[in-house]
Amino acid sequence: MTEKDNAKLTELETLRHSAAHIMADAVLRLFPAAKLAIGPAVEDGFYYDFDCERPFTEDDFKNIEEEMKTIISEKQPFVREEISRSDAMGMFKDNPFKSELIQELPEDETLTIYRHGDFVDFCRGPHIEHTGRLKAFKLLKVAGAYWRGNENNQQLQRIYGTAFSDKKELRKYLTLLEEAAKRDHRKLGKDLDLYSTLENYGPGLVLWHPKGGRIRNAMENFWRESHIKHGYEILFTPHIARLDLWKTSGHWDFYRENMYAPMKVDEVDYELRPMNCPFHILVYKSHLRSYREFPLRWAELGTVYRYERSGVLHGLMRVRGFTQDDAHIFCRPDQIEDEVGSTLDFSLYILKSFGFSDVDIYLSTKPEKYVGEDASWEIAESALKNALDKSKLEYKVDPGEGVFYGPKIDIKIKDSLGRAWQCSTIQVDFNLPERYDMEFVGKDGAKHRPIMIHRALMGSLERFFGVLVEHYAGAFPTWLAPVQATVLPVGEDFVDYAYEVAKQLKKDNVRVEVDDRNEKLGFKIREAQMQKIPYMLVVGAKEVEAESVAVRSRKEGDLGSMSIADFDKKVVSEILERCN
Repeated sequence: MTEKDNAKLTELETLRHSAAHIMADAVLRLFPAAKLAIGPAVEDGFYYDFDCERPFTEDDFKNIEEEMKTIISEKQPFVREEISRSDAMGMFKDNPFKSELIQELPEDETLTIYRHGDFVDFCRGPHIEHTGRLKAFKLLKVAGAYWRGNENNQQLQRIYGTAFSDKKELRKYLTLLEEAAKRDHRKLGKDLDLYSTLENYGPGLVLWHPKGGRIRNAMENFWRESHIKHGYEILFTPHIARLDLWKTSGHWDFYRENMYAPMKVDEVDYELRPMNCPFHILVYKSHLRSYREFPLRWAELGTVYRYERSGVLHGLMRVRGFTQDDAHIFCRPDQIEDEVGSTLDFSLYILKSFGFSDVDIYLSTKPEKYVGEDASWEIAESALKNALDKSKLEYKVDPGEGVFYGPKIDIKIKDSLGRAWQCSTIQVDFNLPERYDMEFVGKDGAKHRPIMIHRALMGSLERFFGVLVEHYAGAFPTWLAPVQATVLPVGEDFVDYAYEVAKQLKKDNVRVEVDDRNEKLGFKIREAQMQKIPYMLVVGAKEVEAESVAVRSRKEGDLGSMSIADFDKKVVSEILERCN
């Protein structure tokens, strides 16, 4: 991002923060009993949290927006004032949220308020010159939100909105939201019968339906084949282990709030795994390793279980049980750069194969709190940087954003709507090899500590699948489509031939179905289009006589008549090509 882009972003954030104040003012004019909590600018807009007995609904938005327009038309200046702590406490004595924030600020910090008209808010700013500068805004939705994000605190009402510097940009964004709503994986997942969640028996847990299972199977098969070709061994490890394993790894101390309560097995505490790493380490420690064995590349489609609060569960994007495409590489320090480079190339290959070629790459360096020696951090950061430089890929440095156990590379993919999704990550770890006393015998005959590289390419299969659904709007490429072709007999006399066509295609593992319902052909074609099936094969008297099929493509329309063998060759070739 250029300095000009950063300046524009800061300007936009200031505009949106001011829009939050204007919205809060409008709400108080309409609902004087409401109390204000916080109202920041966020990535795509702004929000404000309110404590109000009356529930807000989207039906209120028209009145709130009209009141906002009145405030905007008055061109009220935003005025910054410094204020003493005692005066601030007096000013907001009836507002427990503001009072709490004021009390927590350091004694030496300058406290400021911002006014426009009769409205005043405890705020650091900055703000636009006056309310009239807000030209384009829209209120979007209302949701529940706990004070300070803590479910033990009071629940508030959060109104979300967005604002832009001009109406053209606002219209563009609202159009994007409309398209995103059409592509929502929760809606399409139901429409296309791909998956459901255990809402009544286990929120955040996923049921893969047969069609979704076909796609997942294709994803997993490609993943396994690709890993084996790239020198990985496939591991399988348990879903539970004694709690001691998670105490040694540090998860019980540092990650407990995301873990489930232990279960008793033979009077011993066992724990559902939140991570796969400790099991791979136990495989490593099953016998003493030699430097000649390195690098060891071990991958697993490992299902993990993490406690996510009910308020953040969201379709396939935030769940409580999910499968990571996890892998760990054990190597010598001098091998880090080569392993990171090959992993980076492999990541991009996998992502491109699924249709994602537009990516943003970030190098995250040593945070303020970390473990390990500075010299080790320097070696690891240098190796990551050198690997990125050799790849000639553009990347950005995120200073201090590494994990406490090592630096990392993150890859964000951009979908067909330009939205960024965090997927691949490559992390160097000094912590776990130390905690588990991992060793290998070096060339000098002495024992040394290996380097551990964590990496995931898709992240979790559930979340990646959700992104795929939205990226393709459910119209998957042929190799991923749950039904790759449907045979449509024009009448009952041709049903047997339709099944014979399907039988021949299935010999080459084409996922094909026959629509033998006693319905008109036009209806069947429309149904197939709605189910986003790549190919429709119409069969009637002419096709029976010629041993052919009349091919309709989801994307290209009528492709004319083909022999069964020619269509088989075409679709198999397309499947093998994948997304490339």
